[in-house]
Amino acid sequence: MQYKSQGLTIWLTGLSGAGKTTLGKAIVQKLQNQNQKVSLLDGDSLRQTLCKGLGFSSSDREENIRRIGYLADSLTREGKIAIVCVISPYRNQREKLKQQIIPFMEVYVNAPLAVCEQRDVKGLYKKVLSGEIINFTGIDDPYEYPLNPDVECKTDCETIDECVNKILTKARNLGFINLSC
Repeated sequence: MQYKSQGLTIWLTGLSGAGKTTLGKAIVQKLQNQNQKVSLLDGDSLRQTLCKGLGFSSSDREENIRRIGYLADSLTREGKIAIVCVISPYRNQREKLKQQIIPFMEVYVNAPLAVCEQRDVKGLYKKVLSGEIINFTGIDDPYEYPLNPDVECKTDCETIDECVNKILTKARNLGFINLSC
């Protein structure tokens, strides 16, 4: 199998609390341990910097993902592996990213809503229930799950290591990276 010298974008999508950032950080650590050039693009961090000032309307969410996609594409073209951890709720936008960023792997970080609510690491679901937050993805704003992701990680029943190995094995099998998983 011939490995490409270009970079790769691994796009982790799923509900808040599904485990995107946890998996993203674990992937970055594993890749760094194998001397790979890797960058973590976390939605929460980017909303405080690159995407500051954007709200949660449909158009602001689309602009948020457009900006993050542009950054991921730039990193990929530079030969780096971009690990993107964002809800990215709209299927059509993720499909556009697949066409724009090459190579691109879509990873569905799947956890049932009840599990995400239980985890509630950021206290967001609690704020939704109290009425402090409206238009929250998965509750009163849609999350359009991927129809055909490259990898699906079920974080309610798979360990972090199992998910990371599944993602990196798929990337290796597709010829995007050359490393031991």
